Amino acid sequence: MTCLSHDGGLIMLSNKNALANIAVKNLEISRKFYETILGLEVIGSVGEEVVVYRCGNAAMIVYQSQYAGTNKATSATWVVGEDMDVLVKELKSKGVQFEHYDMPNTTLKGDIHFDGDMKVAWFKDPDGNILNIINK
Repeated sequence: MTCLSHDGGLIMLSNKNALANIAVKNLEISRKFYETILGLEVIGSVGEEVVVYRCGNAAMIVYQSQYAGTNKATSATWVVGEDMDVLVKELKSKGVQFEHYDMPNTTLKGDIHFDGDMKVAWFKDPDGNILNIINK
């Protein structure tokens, strides 16, 4: 995907950061989850309806919406590398319930799905938005 710059040259979006946008019904409840359970740091806000969190070198926007929780696909993914097993245990100790899916070519061990050397674990926020962590 490309856009034209003011001088007519092309601006490549592949060189620009993208942000995840997560719709929630109740921002107060969601803030407790994203800040206390996931440990995300607030880096900005817009009124009482939008919070921006730092996620590594990128950001995630959590905003109040009447359409919250209607997405049936993964909303955000964190690439966690070798910290996968430790993070699953830590999140579980904080009350996070992991989702188990019947997926081709994967094996479920505990709460982690394996596909070769790839590991992935899915969970939901209070509104049912699907989130996941992956080792690579």
